[in-house]
Amino acid sequence: MNLQLTNRVFLISGGAKGIGAAISKTIAEEGGIPVFIDPSHDEGALLLSEIERMNQKGMQIPIRLNLPSDARKAVEKTVEKFGRIDGIVNNAGANDGIGLESGDPDMFRKSVEKNLGHYYDLVHYALPHLKITKGSIVNISSKTAVTGQGNTSAYTAAKGAQLSLTREWAVELLTYGIRVNAVIPAEVMTPLYRRWIDTFENPQEQLDLIQSRIPLGNRMTTAQEIADTVVFLLSDKSSHTTGQWIYVDGGYTHLDRAIGRN
Repeated sequence: MNLQLTNRVFLISGGAKGIGAAISKTIAEEGGIPVFIDPSHDEGALLLSEIERMNQKGMQIPIRLNLPSDARKAVEKTVEKFGRIDGIVNNAGANDGIGLESGDPDMFRKSVEKNLGHYYDLVHYALPHLKITKGSIVNISSKTAVTGQGNTSAYTAAKGAQLSLTREWAVELLTYGIRVNAVIPAEVMTPLYRRWIDTFENPQEQLDLIQSRIPLGNRMTTAQEIADTVVFLLSDKSSHTTGQWIYVDGGYTHLDRAIGRN
């Protein structure tokens, strides 16, 4: 499908590896210009070389969005180089296991800020440019926001807030024609997920158990499947879709009870 993204510019936080890299690459394949904000130098260099082999443009901003000023600089650099911003993909974050019993109030607040604050910051500073292009925003959340997981209070709080902001921003930005949606993955094999699986005594046994619980195909969702949905939502092909939470999870979140699984 031609999503008509030629020369449109998109900011992707955490866009050099995992789901973010798949999104960046897919944008380039559709003719768009991905600008990935990610401190991962080696992965970023490899991704840029792939984009260049497509005869497409791209840029890495090798920073971590720890402060509001980092988001402002990312927006300024993007506009300085390409002159516009057509969309934002808020993707960066990590499930750091700050639970209720295992954490403490200070750890909780720091984790929520780390996983949530930059979603607001990036959109806030990019908004004047998105108003010009009538751009699109996609927030990457997590099924843990609606199912819970246990021992990860801060991460799920941030992910739930991202879903709430998706609806809030969709309302606030209607007048500008800016669409805001969220994509909710469940089980996707990323470098972070692989490291988590490897913490188990028998990683393959744990992975097999997880996959057996995914209704559609008993397999993990691929990063490319997430990327395809995200890039569709960035494009005008989804021109009347806003304020939506879209699950790309093989039915993991909702189908278990319907098909008699526990």
